[in-house]
Amino acid sequence: MTAAVTVAAISYPIEPVGSVAGAAAKLDRLVGAAAADGAELVVIPEYAAMELTSALPAEVAADLDAQLAALQALVPAYRAACAAVAARHRVHLLAGSLPERDGDRYLNRARLYAPSGADVAIAKVQMTRFERERWGVSGGGAATVVDTALGPLGVAICYDAEFPLLVRRMVDAGARLILVPSCTDALAGYWRVRIACQARALENQCYVVQAPTVGLAPWSPAVDDNHGAAAIYAPPDRGFPDDGVVAIGPLDEAATVLARLDLDAIERVRADGQVLGHRDWSSPSHLASDLARLRLD
Repeated sequence: MTAAVTVAAISYPIEPVGSVAGAAAKLDRLVGAAAADGAELVVIPEYAAMELTSALPAEVAADLDAQLAALQALVPAYRAACAAVAARHRVHLLAGSLPERDGDRYLNRARLYAPSGADVAIAKVQMTRFERERWGVSGGGAATVVDTALGPLGVAICYDAEFPLLVRRMVDAGARLILVPSCTDALAGYWRVRIACQARALENQCYVVQAPTVGLAPWSPAVDDNHGAAAIYAPPDRGFPDDGVVAIGPLDEAATVLARLDLDAIERVRADGQVLGHRDWSSPSHLASDLARLRLD
């Protein structure tokens, strides 16, 4: 387990790449630039891979149901491209997610690639109304921590970050770094996820990395409007920025945010912070089942 890691969070512009090869070239360019700046871990947003629909016939790409089935033929080539990029640049890569067929349902899966090119899949647990009610994408069922050469990494895909107990399970499993790839179609959605990221960093005394999609893609009914800013958050406590913002990029612009994260600083603040939120999460007063209900007339 490493004591420090350089992380790159990418605000990823959704563009009509036209093919898997086009998507691969774009990913290689972005990851290569981050690696050249020292990144060991690169985080790409939720649904970044939906720009692959630009490789489908226009009438299929414009149909929410039809695109799900048609995308499945592109998944093997996309996975191979991501593995090749991670191996070429010797980085851990959280690649853009997309709906993958799992039996009779579709799961929103992101894949984390090692520098060897090996990968593991992480499915989103909590689905938004759009995913569940209009798109037919299902939840995956389990909070996930991936053990890597960089240490255990938690992955909370977008809306998942808004549920404290999901992220707490990851932290209890040893994750000091939570990755939050996101895709939000309104500024309010971006702020919900951003506030959640900062809250999870505060209460768990850990790092949280947010990487959003950005830009307009009117040709895509699934990811047509994208808002956010790439950022890396920490607990606002001793040894960290007063506002908890380690680094943040411009709003709604393509950008890469890079920071060297001292993972041992997490252990120090958990042991001797101004507050001890990580420890006190399990205190009897916090978890008490009793409720005091008073009346005042």
